Amino acid sequence: MSSPQSLTHPEETATAPQPDWWHRSHPTFAALTGFFSGMLFVTAVPGGFAALLRLLFDYETAEKLFPLVTLALIIPAALLAKRKTRRFAQYMLIGMALTALVVLGVTSLVLYFMVRADG
Repeated sequence: MSSPQSLTHPEETATAPQPDWWHRSHPTFAALTGFFSGMLFVTAVPGGFAALLRLLFDYETAEKLFPLVTLALIIPAALLAKRKTRRFAQYMLIGMALTALVVLGVTSLVLYFMVRADG
C-alpha cells in the first residue's frame, strides 16, 4: 500500500528519482554502447543504404550512388568533436575498426581455402 508520507505529499512519489549512476555518463555504459553501436554501424548502414538505393533506383544508378554511404562517417566524426560524446565515439570507432578487420580476415581466409580447394 502507499506510505503515509506519499498520501500527504503525492508530488514526491510522482517524481521519484531514477537510478542515474548508470545512465548519466557512466564510463562502462558509454564504452559498451559505443563499441556495439560501431559494430552495428559498420554492418547495418551500408546494407541498409544499398537496400534503400535498390528500392528507389535501377541497378546501375544504385551502384553509382553507393559510394555516398561514406558520408555516414560524418556521424562518428561529429561525435568525436563534442567533448560529452567523445568517449562514446572513440569506442564506436574501435567497434567499427574491429568489425571491419574481422570481416576482412574471414573473407580472406574463405577466399584462400576456396582457391586452394579449386586448384
